[in-house]
Amino acid sequence: MVKLNNLFQSLSIRGKEFKNRIFSTGHMAVMLDDGKPSHRLAAYHGAKAKGGAALTIIEAARVHRTGNSGRPAIRAYDPECVQGYKKLADACQPHGCLVFAQLTHPGREMALASDGSHPVAYAPAAVPNERFHVMPRAMPIVLIEEIIEGFELSASHLRQAGLDGVELVASHGYLLGQFLNPKINLRNDEYGGSFEGRLRFLKDAVDATRRGAGEEMIVGVRLSGDEKDYAGTELDQMLEICSALDGDPNLDYLNITVGTSAGLVGSTHIVPPMEYETGYTAPISASIKAIVTKPVFVAGRINQPQIADEIIKMDQADMCGMTRALISDPMMPLKAIKGDFEDIRACVACNQACIGHMLNACSISCIQRPETGRELEYANISRTNSKKRILVAGGGPAGMKAACVAADRGHQVTLCEKSNSLGGQINLAQSLPGRAEFGGIITNLNNELKKTTANVRFNSSVNLELIEELAPDVVIAATGATPYMPEIQGAEEAHVVNTWQVLDGKANVGGSVIIADWRCDWVGLGLAEMLVKQGCHVRLAVNGMVAGQNIPQYARDAWIGKLHKLGVEIITHMRVVGVDSEDAYFQHTLSGEPVILNSVDTLVTALGHSAETKLEEDLSKHGISHHIIGDCLSPRTVEEAILEGLKVGIKV
Repeated sequence: MVKLNNLFQSLSIRGKEFKNRIFSTGHMAVMLDDGKPSHRLAAYHGAKAKGGAALTIIEAARVHRTGNSGRPAIRAYDPECVQGYKKLADACQPHGCLVFAQLTHPGREMALASDGSHPVAYAPAAVPNERFHVMPRAMPIVLIEEIIEGFELSASHLRQAGLDGVELVASHGYLLGQFLNPKINLRNDEYGGSFEGRLRFLKDAVDATRRGAGEEMIVGVRLSGDEKDYAGTELDQMLEICSALDGDPNLDYLNITVGTSAGLVGSTHIVPPMEYETGYTAPISASIKAIVTKPVFVAGRINQPQIADEIIKMDQADMCGMTRALISDPMMPLKAIKGDFEDIRACVACNQACIGHMLNACSISCIQRPETGRELEYANISRTNSKKRILVAGGGPAGMKAACVAADRGHQVTLCEKSNSLGGQINLAQSLPGRAEFGGIITNLNNELKKTTANVRFNSSVNLELIEELAPDVVIAATGATPYMPEIQGAEEAHVVNTWQVLDGKANVGGSVIIADWRCDWVGLGLAEMLVKQGCHVRLAVNGMVAGQNIPQYARDAWIGKLHKLGVEIITHMRVVGVDSEDAYFQHTLSGEPVILNSVDTLVTALGHSAETKLEEDLSKHGISHHIIGDCLSPRTVEEAILEGLKVGIKV
């Protein structure tokens, strides 16, 4: 058995002990109650604590009213936050998990106010950002002083709540980081003009936080070791900053990440998609750790305990942020220390239900583990008092999850899959470039299924004859969907193939390809990358405002940048209407004008799916008790499939 001797060493900072080197970084969970931490947020973080994390850091809280934006955040300057923070401490500390809270001010990174209007955004100088197109107002000295006082007041509230530490957010291009950046901080007063001047605001904020926190609480700062964006700070600059901070007695640790909110490229690193290699930030933290004496934390695509253990072993950091790994599997630390690595549900960095939910102002969850974020609903799933024979039709993610949950509850479950493998459309999705990791969803569900008593039958289609043979009490239909093909004039004479045919290797694609992409998700982007790498000239015609419109923006933006480098032509607002042997015919969705794309060898369609409803119709016709889940209910994504599998597994 592999033992992670490095990851499960303890660490002591300011007299407080971290029982291992795993922590959850600060991240917005969208579980607040009028700007205060809620019972739901406490249960969410409590699950990570129960699962063995050494530290959880509560999301960025505002230290001053000028930092309040349309994105709800904890108002740490308001004494009413204290009771909410105490709930978090009570939920986590009994499990031996330390609890820190982040303090921040977004500065110019403010798109909207809570009422939908555009607020006055403040920054070191009137230098606009590129992502939100905000022209800020230069911050007057009196406001700087107020905000510094806000750090002290907010830290005192955290101390009253019984938290263990405070982390100042100077990362990702927010206000403290803006003052550090010479391209943004153009001031010529005591808070700019020189390296020492640009550092002063952060140092004053650290001093104020220490006054509010007292001597017992840990105080740290989060920094972007490299903002990886136009006009962003770079590693050599951050090395100088970290070296200067290392001598500050009021500061206990440095938490290193990468990226910035200020630009589209830099923002992809805030929650890095699978485009980026696992552990890719560790060399940056290692460069900083080599020149400082304070403990160094790091985060960024560290999704497996073995990766984290190696980072600690190589002395690249002292603590590893594994936030999405803990969202995907809160019990990961306890499983890892026991050596139960196959039982760990590894994060696949899809970003769909975590940051994707947050950016849509919804509570975060996980496509693989819908219980996350819903702990108050699903923390304790009870065994059944009435054992039933349950037949699950379809071995995609919906059927697999339903079978797992129903079997775990004590039902006698038979899962029938018409093909010779489980996974459904995920088997196609993982064949796209850079998406192999997505197949981990099926690996993880398979591992869950193997631990149950469910019986799995392959090459077995569910029909009325089989139902009569097995005599189930309930049938769960999870039969999925097939590619949708609307009427496209001339399709019979032209070379038109669908996505499934291409990914299955059943289509002979010509040299000049147009992808008609109605879905505006991973598929069109992935097909374009795959085909251009095979030597095709590719045009991606999307029926939307932007390619990848329906996927999380950090994943989308990283992919669009890659396709631009590869020479893929992206054409937006395209509705496919016809095709012939040489050309494809589209209509602009806004103007209604025709658009003709010439010299087409192959038209590849990514136009969505049609629900497979035959089994449902047969079940309804014969009055057989049943439930419909996943794409055969309505074609959507793997997130809804697994969530509905969970719900029906509890319901039956």
